[in-house]
Order: sequence, then structure tokens, then C-alpha cells
Amino acid sequence: MPEAKPFDPRVPLLLLLSVTTGMVDAASVLGLGKVFTANMTGNVVFLGFAVAGTPGFTWPPFVVAIASFLVGALIGGRTGQAHAGRTERSWLMTAATVETALLWVAAAFAIGLGIEPTNPESARLFAIIALTGLAMGFRNATIRQMKVADLTTTVLTLTLTGLAADSSVAGGANPNWGRRVAAIVAIFIGAALGAAMLIGFGLAAPLAVAGALVLAGTAGCAAHPAAGAIVKDAKG
Repeated sequence: MPEAKPFDPRVPLLLLLSVTTGMVDAASVLGLGKVFTANMTGNVVFLGFAVAGTPGFTWPPFVVAIASFLVGALIGGRTGQAHAGRTERSWLMTAATVETALLWVAAAFAIGLGIEPTNPESARLFAIIALTGLAMGFRNATIRQMKVADLTTTVLTLTLTGLAADSSVAGGANPNWGRRVAAIVAIFIGAALGAAMLIGFGLAAPLAVAGALVLAGTAGCAAHPAAGAIVKDAKG
């Protein structure tokens, strides 16, 4: 019989982070005026709509989201490189602390706000977009460097493609099908929970809860002995 693969504590962590992705995008799309802060594909498309003069779309929120995401990814990449030679535990806890802090500060700015902002181009909303964009960019850079297959925590296009293209129906061997399905379900659940919290308790709620889940989930992963492994190469 083939040997069972050792438990990888990063897998449940990344699924939990996928849940928080749905929560953050629910907060941004519903509470910040149709702007994504975790999924940049939507922002590029919406920016194209805005440039074409489509009613209901203005370019500044999308530019801020994309720019802040890029800055966050840059910082996340540098942070990963700085932890080469140190334990993965140290790297992950540093990343989680940064992301949680950004989400909680964004939640503080969001107190009193609800669904459908009355002034979608206020400085307060731009601050929330920038903070969550930084957090998601930082996270994406960290996850990319971890190199865990089929768990990007934010992008599902390739996951859905792989699920179908690698299926037995397509002549494939169904690799990682459980993980792929779990990733899709996780973001779906996060989006539903984020929307429900936003509607029931305001914009601050999904951002604050997402930050708490990131920190708690990463602490749980870091407590596993496997997290004591040395980071040899954090390059993407």
C-alpha cells in the first residue's frame, strides 16, 4: 500500500484564508461601491468600463485598489525573502500580523458604514480600499511563495479549469480534486458570510472577523511542528 502523505497544516490554513477572501470581497464589492480588493481581475475589467464612460463606474477606486495591491505584494515579496533561513513559523506569523493589522485598521475606518456607500469617492472609503488592497496584495505574495498546489486563496479561474480539464471525464486522473472543490466552497462560504455580516452589522464586521480568522488560523498552523521548517527559498 502507498504511504499516506504527512499532514500539511498549511492546507487547512489556506482554506480558512480562502474563506476570508470571500468575506473581504463581499465587504469591498457591496460596501465600497463595486470594487474588488482581493480579486484584481474584476478591477481591471471595471477600470476598462470606467475608461469607456460606462455609467456607474469611475476610475479612481479601481486604480487605488490595483496600486495598493501591487504595493502590498511588493512588501510581501520582500518579507518572504527576508525570512529565508528562518522558520516558516516566524514568516507566517509575521505575515498574519501584518495582514490582520491592516484589516483591523480598515474595519475601524468602516465603523458606521453599511451597504451601498452614499459617497463612493470619499477619503474614508479610499482609505478602506487602500488598506484592504495592501492586505490582500501582501497575502497573495506570501501564498505564492509558499507554493502549495491548487490553493491560491483568491483566484478560482485556474482551479475551476483544472477541476474540469484534469477530470476523469476529460481523460485525466482527478489530481487534488478534493482540495480544488474545497477551495471553491471556501470562497463561496466566505462571500455568503461576509454579505450576511455586512447587511446585519455593517461594513466593519466582515473586515474585523476576517482579520481575527487570519490571525487565529495562522497561529494554529504555526503551532504544528512542521512549521518549524527552515525557509530555504521564498522566491516565487
